[in-house]
Amino acid sequence: MKLFVLNMEIIDEDNSIFTIMISSKEHSTTVEFNPVSKVLNFLKDDRLSKIIIKNEYQFRKVLHIKKLETYYKGFKLKFVLRDKKDVAAFGDISKILVVDKRAGNYKNYVIDTGRESIVELYVDGSYMEKKSKGGYAVIIKSPEGNYKLRSFETDVNSSSLIELLAAIKGLELLSETEEIRIVTDSQYVRKGLTEWIINWKLNDWQTANGEKVKNIEYWKKFDALSDNKYIEFKYVKAHSQQFENTMADLYAKDMAKR
Repeated sequence: MKLFVLNMEIIDEDNSIFTIMISSKEHSTTVEFNPVSKVLNFLKDDRLSKIIIKNEYQFRKVLHIKKLETYYKGFKLKFVLRDKKDVAAFGDISKILVVDKRAGNYKNYVIDTGRESIVELYVDGSYMEKKSKGGYAVIIKSPEGNYKLRSFETDVNSSSLIELLAAIKGLELLSETEEIRIVTDSQYVRKGLTEWIINWKLNDWQTANGEKVKNIEYWKKFDALSDNKYIEFKYVKAHSQQFENTMADLYAKDMAKR
């Protein structure tokens, strides 16, 4: 999948209609966008406009997630368009998202069925508000069906971050393993490394609203641990009675209760 790295800058505003310049290394174009009505107009019929129109859903998503107050003259942002991205597939929780960073490359795509004979990593986290304490568990399943289980306590008070801690610990435990399937009930973990992080890194770890990404140091660690690996991300619905996910949940809660 070809990636287009683009820059956008709001260069003018008139009655809540913002003129935005979009540029690549070779080309530039301009659009108008009203963040209230969501009306988007392309002002030129050029090569870059055609690329953006072909991937309009992705571009609109960047525009739509920006808060109204972050639309002002001079605002700048870098973003990536994945050419011919199958948006429906990436949004389908039944699909497996893949990040392949072997041999210094970066590939990101969707598959229906994961690879056979791959190490599976089941991760889950839990936070107990009454105790102000959390726990997380990691279950490693070998291709032969053998299990290893580790569970940990944490003082972190964010459920999403605890889920991320579990995934980080899993990759640390599998530092010598090249191909891994992470099975998680956290979209924060699943989407973070497969879709969001590329734009965060382009913008010095800032969001489309110009705010610092939460838990930057942990995302940097997760990203680094994924280098030179092929990782599949499989989503499993929480409390769906899936055996390994249920076990990870029980051990995570047990650690949080101690």
